[in-house]
Amino acid sequence: MKLVTTTTDFGFFCKTDEERIRELHRAGFRYIDLGIYGITPDAPYMRDGWQDNVLRIKEVAQELGMQFVQAHSPIGNPLSDDQEHVEMVTKATIRSIEVCQMLGIKETVSHGGKIEGITKAQFFERNKAFFEKLFPTMEKCGVNVLCENSSTVNSGKKYALMNGTDMREFIEYVDHPLFHGCWDTGHANQEGSQYNEIMALGEHLHAIHYNDNHGVTDDHLIPFFGRLNHDEIFHALLDVGFKGYFTLECVWTLIRYDQITGKRNRFDKEGVQLKLSEPQLFMQQHLEKLLYDTAKYMLTQYDLFEE
Repeated sequence: MKLVTTTTDFGFFCKTDEERIRELHRAGFRYIDLGIYGITPDAPYMRDGWQDNVLRIKEVAQELGMQFVQAHSPIGNPLSDDQEHVEMVTKATIRSIEVCQMLGIKETVSHGGKIEGITKAQFFERNKAFFEKLFPTMEKCGVNVLCENSSTVNSGKKYALMNGTDMREFIEYVDHPLFHGCWDTGHANQEGSQYNEIMALGEHLHAIHYNDNHGVTDDHLIPFFGRLNHDEIFHALLDVGFKGYFTLECVWTLIRYDQITGKRNRFDKEGVQLKLSEPQLFMQQHLEKLLYDTAKYMLTQYDLFEE
C-alpha cells in the first residue's frame, strides 16, 4: 500500500495548502490526502479564482514529486433546517469534487448529515437525497464519493452509520456505481472490535482513515499513542482484499487551546501573558516524521509498503 497523510496535519500550523504540502514532503510523505473543509464563500476553493489555487498546489506537488490520491470534502450538515447552510454545504461538496478532478483525485469522503429525532429509514432517505445532488458532478468528473462510519460519542442521540453492516446497507440503498465507503479506525475503536465490521463492509471499502485513540473520544492520534489493535485492522484489510491507500488521519495528537475533543483548563489571571497556550510548528514537524516512520514500519511488517 502507498502511504498517505492529510494536509490537515498542518491545518493549524500553516496558512496555505502549499506550505502544508511542503511540510508533508519534508517528513517523508509522497502521497497526499487533501483536506477541503471550507464551506464559506471566502474559503480558498470557493471564492473567485479557485482554479488558480488548485493549480498552485498542483504545481507544488509536481515540483516535489508528490501525488494527490484522496480528499476529504467539506463537513457540514445537509440535513439541517437552515436551508442557506444546506445550499452552501451542497455547493461546497460539489466544488470539492471539481477540485478532485483537477488534481486527478479519484475518491473523496463526505460525512453526509445527521439530526436528532429521525429513524434509520429517514436517515437513509434524506441522506440519499443529498448524495443524489452530487451524482451529476461525480459522473462528469469521474470521482467516487465515500460515506464514513461514525461513533456514539460523536453522534450522541442522532442515528449514524457506526458499523460495517449498516454502511453496506446504506451504500446499496443509494445504489450508484461511484458511491462507496471509507472506514475510520478511530471512530470504530470507540465502538469496539472492528474485524467483523470491516469484513461486513466488504468490496464497498474503498478507503480508510487510520488513526488511534483510547476508545473514549475521537482523538485522531498517531498509531501507538492510543489503544487501537493494529494487528486486528491489518488482518481485516488483508482478508477483505483492500486495495486502496493507507491513509492516515492523525491530526490532533498535539492538543490546541480550543481543541474540538476538549478545551484546555483556563487560566485567566489578569495581566498575565500566556506563552504556552498552543503547540508550535516545530513540534508538529517532529511528530510528522514520527508518524511517517511509524506507519512505514507497520506496513513493512506485513510486507505491504509501496514506494
